[in-house]
Amino acid sequence: MKLTVLGLGCWGLVLTKLLTGNFDEVCGWSREQDLSEELVKFKRTTKPFNVQLNEKVKITSNLKEAIDGADIILLVVATSAIRAVCKQLKEAGIKDEQILVNASKGLEQGTLKRMSEVILDELPTQKIAVLSGPTLALEVLEGQPTAASVAANDSEIAKKVQKALNVPNKFRLYTNDDMIGVELGGSLKNVIAIAAGFIDEMKFGDNSKGALLARGMAEIVRVSVHLGANPSTLWGLSGMGDLIATCSSHLSRNNTVGRMLARGKKIDDILAELGSVAEGVKTSKAIVELAKKINIDTPISNAIYKAVYSKENSKEIFMNLMSRQLKAEENFVRQ
Repeated sequence: MKLTVLGLGCWGLVLTKLLTGNFDEVCGWSREQDLSEELVKFKRTTKPFNVQLNEKVKITSNLKEAIDGADIILLVVATSAIRAVCKQLKEAGIKDEQILVNASKGLEQGTLKRMSEVILDELPTQKIAVLSGPTLALEVLEGQPTAASVAANDSEIAKKVQKALNVPNKFRLYTNDDMIGVELGGSLKNVIAIAAGFIDEMKFGDNSKGALLARGMAEIVRVSVHLGANPSTLWGLSGMGDLIATCSSHLSRNNTVGRMLARGKKIDDILAELGSVAEGVKTSKAIVELAKKINIDTPISNAIYKAVYSKENSKEIFMNLMSRQLKAEENFVRQ
């Protein structure tokens, strides 16, 4: 079998290294301007952390060559580039029977669509699945065990991807038939993670963090269920599991954004310093627009949006959450 990984950023490189032993052939693709000489010649990179790939991994900027004969194609590019890459895949001759697995988390700006919807806009007959869960790249690179969800509308596709990408003792995969819930859980938790980073930097304590996770999850569930997700999905790996990991770890880029906002830094300077994508920044804008469109209350996401995009004082924005009108706590499992 052949695996192709499209996008050799942090997560793409880690997945390439992790999954190499599962496949006879492995190919990594990225735009020519994004490929370093070190990676092409020596299968090695030192930024943002050290990754040494197996010699059998082929690195290329030729998309047609990369996908030729691939059984599974992992899409690990920034969400803002997914539509463009799918257009390129069509031109490169991707075949319907090749399974395209999206591993990027976010919503498309403007259309507010999930990534699977964007993919099917451009490749309407493609076999697709999504991969999501608590998967901090550096921990996976170090071989620390985790688990994730593989979701597809077709159970046979999900099972095939599960079997192909499962790595014993390191990367345990579960199938799921709720693509909406898996995608939204993985996308919307990035916004809550920014708030978690802010709490960490302000040293508000574990009570504050616990309250944020609970109310953040309520917000995620409200939006996701309205859009067709099964609420139980959000308490699983791609929902609560990913939320806990991302909100608790300083390895998270979104958590880092929140901590830097608490220090008074501006978002443009923060992103320049990070040097990599923090999807929660753009997702905060998308979720505020989406929530307004479907008339769903998202106070935490609204606060993050203001903290990121306005000139208001970040501490005041967050403290205002505590003075909102009192209300009852939701019960999403009530029949």
